[in-house]
Amino acid sequence: MGRPRGVEDAVILRAAAQVMGRVGPTGLTLAAVAREVGLVPGTLVQRFGSKRGLLLALAEQSAKDAGERAGRVRQAHASALGALAALTVESVAGMDTPETFAHHLAFLCTDLADPQLYEHALAVHRAQGRAVEALLAEAAGAGELRAGTDVAALARTVQAITAGAGLTWALERRGTLEQRLRQELDTVLLPHVAPRHGRDLEESR
Repeated sequence: MGRPRGVEDAVILRAAAQVMGRVGPTGLTLAAVAREVGLVPGTLVQRFGSKRGLLLALAEQSAKDAGERAGRVRQAHASALGALAALTVESVAGMDTPETFAHHLAFLCTDLADPQLYEHALAVHRAQGRAVEALLAEAAGAGELRAGTDVAALARTVQAITAGAGLTWALERRGTLEQRLRQELDTVLLPHVAPRHGRDLEESR
């Protein structure tokens, strides 16, 4: 069977991410993803070979998206700190409930146990880290952050609270994940924000 026109791999991988959020890596099947995009499972077998092949393609696409997302988000915001808040929130897009967060977390656990998937997960982590550090460096250069701020150390802290806030939110189940992320990010950044730019954090909410 030839490749149906108009259904690109990127569409299938987005559908796979949505299915992942609903059922987790254990429940994800080629048949479930095929139904999501209106294809037959055999088409996905031809494209990706197996469920593992689909997961590898999804992980690879996630790494590419992580690198491209920062530039797109930066263009949409007037300040680097505003872009950082938006980037942090977008990094957990699709994790709107504790259940979907848990399913994506389960996929990360799969990544950590599989050498090939781990390489892609590490690439995503590093790309996100570079993006966060670049935005913080830009904010420091623009006077949004206090002089002398260690942007490399602050970037590592931002990544740590992004991961931790999601887990804490999923356990406590108060408010939305976006609200929790913005709250924790503001708490981390506030001691480093230059007084005259303090309102930027409020504007990024």
